[in-house]
Amino acid sequence: MTKILMVCLGNICRSPLAEGILKSKLPDSFTVDSAGTANYHTGNQPDKRSIAVGRKYGLDISNLKGRQFKVSDFDVFELIYVMDESNYNNVVKLARNDKDISKVKFILNEVYPNQNYDVPDPYYGGDQGFENIYKMLDEACLIIANTLISGK
Repeated sequence: MTKILMVCLGNICRSPLAEGILKSKLPDSFTVDSAGTANYHTGNQPDKRSIAVGRKYGLDISNLKGRQFKVSDFDVFELIYVMDESNYNNVVKLARNDKDISKVKFILNEVYPNQNYDVPDPYYGGDQGFENIYKMLDEACLIIANTLISGK
């Protein structure tokens, strides 16, 4: 069973959307979770705008609860997708070795290999930002799902 973790800053906007999108594209034999590098929203459900854009596309992420990334996540997850450079730096800072670091990837590198593009944080913007990140994450998650299912 492959276990994938999606990581953003607060675990209420980007990473829960990525979790919901990827879960919807994979069989139940895969585990997908999400976490934040900060603890601002631990125990909270996703931002209402993330929930709304998810619902618009047939996903219900309202039951997810924010949690903070922890070192033991390196032991649990085979793939750790981060949303931006800050998330990458914060996660890698907790890595214990090269094996841990090798698990951490920029999610948009699935669409734009080796570019390390950020998924913009929509928190301080309007609804359109959430729509935009949904589309980015959906495209990346489709590639991830196809790769995982095909085993390539």
